[in-house]
Amino acid sequence: HKDKNEDDLSCSLPPCRSSDYGSTYTKLNLMPGTTIIVTNFYICPTNKKKVILVSSSINESDQMLFISTDEGSSFQRQPVSFTVDTLLFHPSEEDKLLAYSKEAKLYISTDLGHKWTLLQERVTKDRVFWAVTGVDVDPDLVHMEIQDIGGGYLYVTCLIQNCSDKMVTAQFLGKIDHNSLSVQDEYIFVKVTTGNRTKYYVSYRRNEFVQMRFPKYALPKDVQIVSTDENQVFLALQEWYQTDTYNLYQSDPQGVYYSIMLENVRSTKQPEENVVIDILEVRGIKGVFLANQKIDGKVMTLITYNKGRDWEPLAPPTTDMNGKPVSCKQPDCHLHLHLRWADNPYVSGTVHTKDSAPGLIMGAGNLGSQLVEYKEEMYITSDCGKTWRQVFEEEHHILYLDHGGVIVAIKDTSIPLKILKFSTDEGRTWSIHNFTSTSVFVDGLLSEPGDETLVMTVFGHISYRSDWELVKVDFRQSFPRQCTEADYDSWKLTDLQGEKCIMGQERMYRRRKESSFCIKGKSYTSALTAKPCQCTEKDFACDYGFERAPSLRLEGDRCYPDFWHDPDAPPEICHLGHSYKSSTGYRKVITNVCEGGLNKEQRAKQHSCPLLPPRGLQLGIKGQMLAVAPGDDITFIVHQEQGDTTSTRYQVDLMDGVRAIYENLTVTDEPIQHRYEKPGVYRVNVKAENSAGHDQATLYIQVTAPLQDVHLEVVPIAGRNQEVNLTAIVLPTEANLTVFYWWIGDNLQPKLSLENSLITRFSEEGEVPVTVQASNGRSMVQDSKIIIVYDHFQVIPLSFSRNLDRFNPNIPEWRQDVGQVVTKILAKLTGVPQDSFVTMVKPGLPTTADLYVLPQESTPVKRSVFVDKVDASSCLGCSRLAAAGPGVWALAVFLLISLSSAAAFILFKFKRKLPGRNVYAQMHNEKEQEMTSPVNHSEDTQNIIQVWGTILTINQLLTMTVALINS
Repeated sequence: HKDKNEDDLSCSLPPCRSSDYGSTYTKLNLMPGTTIIVTNFYICPTNKKKVILVSSSINESDQMLFISTDEGSSFQRQPVSFTVDTLLFHPSEEDKLLAYSKEAKLYISTDLGHKWTLLQERVTKDRVFWAVTGVDVDPDLVHMEIQDIGGGYLYVTCLIQNCSDKMVTAQFLGKIDHNSLSVQDEYIFVKVTTGNRTKYYVSYRRNEFVQMRFPKYALPKDVQIVSTDENQVFLALQEWYQTDTYNLYQSDPQGVYYSIMLENVRSTKQPEENVVIDILEVRGIKGVFLANQKIDGKVMTLITYNKGRDWEPLAPPTTDMNGKPVSCKQPDCHLHLHLRWADNPYVSGTVHTKDSAPGLIMGAGNLGSQLVEYKEEMYITSDCGKTWRQVFEEEHHILYLDHGGVIVAIKDTSIPLKILKFSTDEGRTWSIHNFTSTSVFVDGLLSEPGDETLVMTVFGHISYRSDWELVKVDFRQSFPRQCTEADYDSWKLTDLQGEKCIMGQERMYRRRKESSFCIKGKSYTSALTAKPCQCTEKDFACDYGFERAPSLRLEGDRCYPDFWHDPDAPPEICHLGHSYKSSTGYRKVITNVCEGGLNKEQRAKQHSCPLLPPRGLQLGIKGQMLAVAPGDDITFIVHQEQGDTTSTRYQVDLMDGVRAIYENLTVTDEPIQHRYEKPGVYRVNVKAENSAGHDQATLYIQVTAPLQDVHLEVVPIAGRNQEVNLTAIVLPTEANLTVFYWWIGDNLQPKLSLENSLITRFSEEGEVPVTVQASNGRSMVQDSKIIIVYDHFQVIPLSFSRNLDRFNPNIPEWRQDVGQVVTKILAKLTGVPQDSFVTMVKPGLPTTADLYVLPQESTPVKRSVFVDKVDASSCLGCSRLAAAGPGVWALAVFLLISLSSAAAFILFKFKRKLPGRNVYAQMHNEKEQEMTSPVNHSEDTQNIIQVWGTILTINQLLTMTVALINS
């Protein structure tokens, strides 16, 4: 127990136990001198003497289990190396249990938690199930939903003795939706969403998964399983047009075909995306349900006695709790009940029923034309909803003792209480009992185990800072004796119309007489007799593809085929030589036991299965990964929705020279396994053909190695509103079907292309980040660069001698280093700030570069002054150059010396090929980067600085000639 004050979550009490059903409690001293916080406790369902407390110590980081085999009289401490989230006992073997950790790992123990073994990782919480007794062959089987390493989720099973990745068995071919696995009795459910369509699948008694068939245009948004007992699935389905309501459907025994039972049942969304649907199964009498239907904003409570075939509103009581007549008259006024579950597990919900008290229903609601949220008067029925009585004006928590022989009620209120009310005559009269001398805030009610008990405990607290108050209330002394057969009379179950044959039989129950004051005890049984009835129309519901037309009451409860359904069409699986029956539109309500009389299924026509052409052929691969690496094993899955399969041939072309022909492919589930060795795109084709027709399916498989790297080639400087070419170089170069995502500036919406280049413009000056992401379905890589946008700048093309080409590995790193060296030397020798120069060496051969001369912030931008291209000797005598003045000559000599030094340094520094860096060397055939700027690059006006260099020996000098050209 933790303190009630939300600001103080420290432990206020150590755990305690009672061995006399609440008369006395003993504190458990689990670790003397150490504060223990118990986070949860679990009692073995097959041996209640075995108890496990999950706890943690303030002084220790690891969690601990405290294990008891004597109902908590003594405990053994067992540290565990993982953080326990939940424990799950085996349904039949008391020492086996599963532990789910907060790290999404599943552990197994076979010795009541003393030793643990890791079973699986990446397991979905609350999607772990033990084997179901009588359905699963091996009791050590575990069903689970796990996350696949490659993405998505799988439904797998394994044995606890060996559950490694190699030993798990995928029970559903392909990925399933997260949190969709559900194992309930004989049924297993999963769902698969593709695009905006969700398909639901069911496996009956562990057979092959089959798609669940709802009405064709239901288009479910969500499905909630209501019950799976009695060899039938009862579920709530939210159709495409619904927001706060669901429709109720019932299935055939296999859980495949569904027919609608009730439309527009109210639903409420709870925290953590949980959905609560206003439907309640009345315990004690099979086939009886309560539901709240919402139509045009009005909520009405309905009841069914035949598992949803017929629904009727609840009849209002004739008098109020004081015996005065009520003004509520049918058909404009009825009784409506709230069908909410309680958040607190130790109090009843708004409606309370119990298996050992058939016919007894107590709930909170109101009288009127619709359910009112703030009205919670209490009503009771002892004949399963036929007649009702008001008992309280406010909601109460209810507890049934002695098979309903004693009904205990405590007001649901936020103020402290000291009294409770109880009734021994099914709510007709009530007595008051002071269970404590000091008022307490009631937190819950507990009863002694067993339906026959007359001992209960009220627990609560006097204040938010106080300890728990537990008060035992024992009604045994109030009854003088045990009941005898003379103390009982009988009552017959009927519906609201007085019909006695319900679900094909007349049922008689017994109850204690109002005048008898005695204990029913452990030997009491409520059911008295059950006599089968002859079958009538009310014992049959509409079959799949049929609906009842409520507006056509003159024609009775006829079932009409939906417009999309052909009753005489053969089923999807109908083999030549076999026969099938066309539906009459009716099927007997499951668990209905009527005999003889009317048989609305008898008029079904017998048909021979025709030879149907294959239709709805589908081709997929296990895992649904259409992009694979060379050498990966692929398992193809072929599914055919309609048509004869036994006489159909399947021609498979894997498009790499492998062809095969299969017989009965979709019947035998023979896998088509293959492995592609070479990268490429393969168009896999399957053709199904018989003498009645053919169908085919195609699947494109992309075989490609994962991308290793991408390099973004861009100009460092760009002109405003000028075209700029962005190019992405991908490794490996043979990667196919690569998609490029271009992120430019702060735009959150990328541009997509299948080409590795993109032309763009920049409208504003400044720095613009550019990122490219390359994806081929199996991997994604990215690279980023900064482009500086100017309104005015100059570009001077540079070219080098062919000698430098010998040492050019054609990789981005080499080009970047060479450009930085040229920029540094030019800045050093000219005295111009280095940030005014940017040298970009272009990819490919021959080696060329562009020198970007950027404008100075403090001075206006001027055009560069160079001369036409001549050699150095002729230039010395050129009058045109001389006329340029001494400043130009000084610049020419200065650049001659500096560029000679730069070229010598470059050739010496980069004359060796870089080991391991020649991966780009084969890219010289790639499209060269296009460089544009506001400067014209015509042959007549092109600014060129051309450097010739020749390597003689290591100790010899380089002789170089530089031509300076004035535009």
